[in-house]
Amino acid sequence: QVQLVESGGGLVQAGGSLRLTCAASGRAFINYGVGWFRQAPAKEREFVGAITRGFSETFSVTYVDSVKGRFILSRNNDANAVWLQMNNLQPEDTAVYCCAAGTGTYRSGSYDYTDQSGYTYWGQGTQVTVSS
Repeated sequence: QVQLVESGGGLVQAGGSLRLTCAASGRAFINYGVGWFRQAPAKEREFVGAITRGFSETFSVTYVDSVKGRFILSRNNDANAVWLQMNNLQPEDTAVYCCAAGTGTYRSGSYDYTDQSGYTYWGQGTQVTVSS
């Protein structure tokens, strides 16, 4: 079992930054990839970014195109935490952000972390509001 708690959300002006934390408790966190998803009012939940599982300090990350160059994922297995640094935030980034842990979806010889079905554990989410 893994429990996830997000923090770091808030209200920020366009162009500002926030750093979200996904804190995990429970065993074997190192065995899970961690993804961030967001859901804006009246919209479907969408993938934001993910960082793979592993024993190395060199993790693979992937982002949705709309946040590439602005958002940065990092993780520290010893600290049982994943961080999402969000820079140059825009009003369209306003949403509830959730982190999730899972082993990904195995496709064509590799693990896909963009699909929600690849995640087993979910946090409650943290609100991010960007004003124009």
